[in-house]
Amino acid sequence: MTTKRELVLKAFRGEEVDRVPVGFWYHFAEEDELLRGFNNPEIFAKNVAGHKKFVDDVKPDFVKIMSDGFFTYPNPLIKEGISSIKDLAGIQSIGEDHPWFDQQVELVKQVRANFREDIVSVYNIFAPLTHLKWQISNKVAYGDERVAEFLREDPETLKHVLDVIAYDIAQLVKKVITEAGADGIYYSAQNIQATGIERQDYIDYVSESDLIVLEAANRVQGQTILHICGYKGASNDVTVFKNYPVQVVNWAVEPEGISLKEGQKLFGGKTVLGGFENTEHSLLYTGSKEEVQAEAKRLITDNGKRGIIIGADCTIPSDISSERIEWVREAIAQA
Repeated sequence: MTTKRELVLKAFRGEEVDRVPVGFWYHFAEEDELLRGFNNPEIFAKNVAGHKKFVDDVKPDFVKIMSDGFFTYPNPLIKEGISSIKDLAGIQSIGEDHPWFDQQVELVKQVRANFREDIVSVYNIFAPLTHLKWQISNKVAYGDERVAEFLREDPETLKHVLDVIAYDIAQLVKKVITEAGADGIYYSAQNIQATGIERQDYIDYVSESDLIVLEAANRVQGQTILHICGYKGASNDVTVFKNYPVQVVNWAVEPEGISLKEGQKLFGGKTVLGGFENTEHSLLYTGSKEEVQAEAKRLITDNGKRGIIIGADCTIPSDISSERIEWVREAIAQA
């Protein structure tokens, strides 16, 4: 019998599977806690306890370990109210021995220690651009307009800043895989959500920072899931990511207007993850068991069983019951 670990790794590689894996995840900290968990034992413990309950209740095929509380990259130059990218021109690494790394290594170790079976785990990693824009606004999902101003002001300095952040995030990636035992990373990236920013701008000045992080995972044989984030209505030109060196790709299917099958072609046959919308207005949140299971079966009928993992556009609301996730898995097993 195929174990969950074997099943998921086969799916990541695009091989034939006995059944299609299912993967959903919640946040375990409140939104106002996401940026302030570093050196905060209470938020740390809340995240560990949330994962334990999730694993016990859902019995997932694999786990995305949430970096709740560690959304702030602790570089003293990056702070709310920066008005010019030149203020960051002198940015330096936080150093490979920074406790921000150590605390996340410990988080992954403690979460994995509560697994009741041998399952794949990937740690949530945000793109350097995401860290920068959130921290200059001190708010999750904001800061894009300011980053767009930085890009217009001095694109080469912005690129330098992102690359410095990326080298530090690459250290984190290496540590959570080689020291904490994570199987890989779930890498969350997003276009700059501002008018007047072109596709080529991202490719020229942002993509290198993404690749620094992803290649760090690949060097230590980590699994890589690329998440093209559509959080709070963000829209992305997903084609800027089409040649990224990852095993699995996840994006907001309906908002981006790209089906799983179309995405699989766009990304060169890579395994795709998703299918369900993740909002409080979604079928997964509001639908009956019959409706949810019919949609799950439709996804398999339309896309087949190879190179696909059923999940959501992004993190699902934390009050969606584990029962609803089981409805999906039950239907997939029957499809």
